[in-house]
Amino acid sequence: MSEDSFRIVGPARLHGSVEVRGAKNSALKLMAVSLLAPGKNTLLNVPHIADVEIMSELLVRLGCTVEHDTTAHSLTIYVPETPGHKADYDLVRKMRASINVLGPLIARVGEAEVALPGGDAIGSRGLDFHIEGLRALGADVRSEHGYIIATAPNGLKGAQIDLEFPSVGATENLMTAACLAKGQTIITNAAREPDIADIGQYLISMGAKIVGLGSSTLIIDGVDRLNPATHATLPDRIVTGTWAFAAVMTQGDITIVGGRPEDLEVPLDKLVAAGAIITTTPDGFRVKMDRRPDAIDVATLPYPGFPTDLQPMAICLNAIAQGHALVTENVFEGRFMFVNELKRLGATITVDGHHAAINGLPVLSGAPVQATDIRAGAALVLAGLISEGITIVEDGYHVDRGYPDFAEDLRGLGADVTRV
Repeated sequence: MSEDSFRIVGPARLHGSVEVRGAKNSALKLMAVSLLAPGKNTLLNVPHIADVEIMSELLVRLGCTVEHDTTAHSLTIYVPETPGHKADYDLVRKMRASINVLGPLIARVGEAEVALPGGDAIGSRGLDFHIEGLRALGADVRSEHGYIIATAPNGLKGAQIDLEFPSVGATENLMTAACLAKGQTIITNAAREPDIADIGQYLISMGAKIVGLGSSTLIIDGVDRLNPATHATLPDRIVTGTWAFAAVMTQGDITIVGGRPEDLEVPLDKLVAAGAIITTTPDGFRVKMDRRPDAIDVATLPYPGFPTDLQPMAICLNAIAQGHALVTENVFEGRFMFVNELKRLGATITVDGHHAAINGLPVLSGAPVQATDIRAGAALVLAGLISEGITIVEDGYHVDRGYPDFAEDLRGLGADVTRV
């Protein structure tokens, strides 16, 4: 058992309020986007998580100065006139969001060498859409010795880019690169996640010209230069959704301060179908559950569909729900890797391809399990709360990458959760 483990004593009923900080998936990309504007950039509402420290180190190696005030949840990034262009493997392998420096670097300095990224083991997430889009903008892109090497000595030129799949990472990289391209770029079938709109708003505050944020078509008119800006990260919808599922799974009552229900319409509709009572509050919303939840069928899809990042929570809920459910994973084929760990707690689950059939039980049974990625780790901790006895979730560092102070927040809601 590693010192990174979570120890959970269940069963538990969560009750109280919890505050949601800035979105991991947005904050990391905002940090990379800062490379586009030389000078002092300030990001507010930044979560205190391990991945922010990794991205900070990456920016420092590219020549930036980064000041992180964890008390004020702010990050100040001083970007040089000519940043470096190489993102080394030892950092990129730890966090997939590192690939988001590719677009800003090729736009700013005309070249970029970014190691092929690592991150969570949840399936194939190829970079074909990134590469094809950058080539359409006029960059020469090749893969060599484990690095993506892109050059554009004469700058980038606006283009029509039609994405085959609404890839979040590709949309972000291409949108940022196009902001400094000559002429107009149109991206169709773009991803529509709130995180992308957040990045777009930051770019606009820097002086970028972007139309269509929140839609599947983005129109970007390139400008000669972007200026530093201050921007507040939007609240984390996946952490928000995790707390909503936690309330329903434990038959609890949680007020989620800072949560935006408008970013989670499909998941919250599913929780209402399971029997939850959800009401809005002046600064968030409340999720209350008075009984054992009903089983809910779920199929993950790109936004605004059910998020793949909440799929592990849906499986855990169904593991103790009344009835039978089918969960279908349409985004990442490796997302069911944690199911075998959940079965160690007694869950009745059968996986066939990208489908998981679950028969609900009244309660699970505590046992040692291992986190395989950020969301699976958080889901297994919640599973410990609906299990009798002690559950140990090993490799808890995965959870730290996306959930600041997870054990402390759970204890604040009445759970017996400690780090060992």
